[in-house]
Amino acid sequence: MTAIDEGLLSPVSVGHDDLVSDRFFLNELIRAEGALVSAYASIGTAPREAEAEVAHALDLDEKGAPIAFDVAEIAAAAAGGGNPVIPMVPRLKEAVPTDARVWIHRGATSQDIWDTAIMATAQRATAQVRSSLGIAAHSLRQLAVTHRDDLAVARTLTQHAVPTTIGLRAATWARGLDRAVARLEAQTFPAQLGGAGGTLASFVEITGSVDAAQRLVAAYAGRAGLTTPDAPWHVTRWPVTELGDALVQAVDAAGKLATDVATLSRTEIGEVAEGTGGGSSAMPQKQNPAEAVLIRSAALRAPQLGATLHLAAALAGDERPDGAWHAEWQTLRELLRLALGASRHASSLAAHLRVDADAARRNLDLTGGLVLSERLSLVLAPLIGKERVTALVRDAAAGGDLAALVRALPEASALDVDALLDASGYTGLAGPLVDTLQEKR
Repeated sequence: MTAIDEGLLSPVSVGHDDLVSDRFFLNELIRAEGALVSAYASIGTAPREAEAEVAHALDLDEKGAPIAFDVAEIAAAAAGGGNPVIPMVPRLKEAVPTDARVWIHRGATSQDIWDTAIMATAQRATAQVRSSLGIAAHSLRQLAVTHRDDLAVARTLTQHAVPTTIGLRAATWARGLDRAVARLEAQTFPAQLGGAGGTLASFVEITGSVDAAQRLVAAYAGRAGLTTPDAPWHVTRWPVTELGDALVQAVDAAGKLATDVATLSRTEIGEVAEGTGGGSSAMPQKQNPAEAVLIRSAALRAPQLGATLHLAAALAGDERPDGAWHAEWQTLRELLRLALGASRHASSLAAHLRVDADAARRNLDLTGGLVLSERLSLVLAPLIGKERVTALVRDAAAGGDLAALVRALPEASALDVDALLDASGYTGLAGPLVDTLQEKR
């Protein structure tokens, strides 16, 4: 079978998405089955010998991947029953040469195993996303401190607005990433064990009591490395939708950084530049912001994937959905994949970002001080009236010397015009906002 996706059309994730590959996910499906056998043994329902025999046969007692199956074969066989767990289970039982095989998948439904495996996969991938975003935020905090008081122009609706600082701009990027990391840290990854209809009836029957069935759920979650669910969530898909929202926020935060870098690295602006890559196939003089472009590609795709997860969850009818659950699989995997790639590129982008403070100052000065029009209005309007301030700014915009026009005002004799027109004196809390960012970390 020819692999349909080697990452050719998704360069943002190439080299960063092994954690959500088909092979890794199949491994988690096998581990989820092993965790159920181990849970049965831990509460005394299954013999400890069965746990050991299954673990040995499936290589679950060894580090690394469990027993290897042909991923393509399992995938092809999945069409018959609608999911890969169905063809996987008999192959697992065939691999166990003793009667211990009876404990594999006992009482479970395919969704129990699948949802547990996807949570384990997501938990591992999300940890990597958090790490990458944390590294990016750390680099940006250092950048903010280095350039705490370096002046730049704030742009609103694409136009020069008021003075700001490079430090505050970097601090803003870091704050967005920090908040995304906090959102990911708050995620819960529950195991799934509900049986055919979400009642756990099969587990009560097998274990012999309600109490034992409840202990089985907790033991299963522990063996799978996940949290114990309050109840089966077969059709209550908050673990998926909340994770999806957090991943979208993470990609958004990286996307904000990338969008600003792409803008600020334009030739005519030149306030930042990426430190790596960026060649052109046709124009050797170009240094394209390649990492920013890749991150933006992920940020443009992620929200739609998050929306699909919500639609699928909302349409999870009955006690087992007819297609809505299936629609989550590739959607969540792709969202994890984009988050893995975008976060890794964000960590690299932030670590290697070059800042040209002189270019930022030159751009600030392009309007001859007009970026201080707001300040002039606040200071001069009480003295000369709003209409005269507007006329003064209009004359300066038409080519007049702003400082000379202000000094020519009779009312300006009591003012320190040089200080009034010094952009460094009108950055508000830009510096303290950088300082408080450091204090919070």
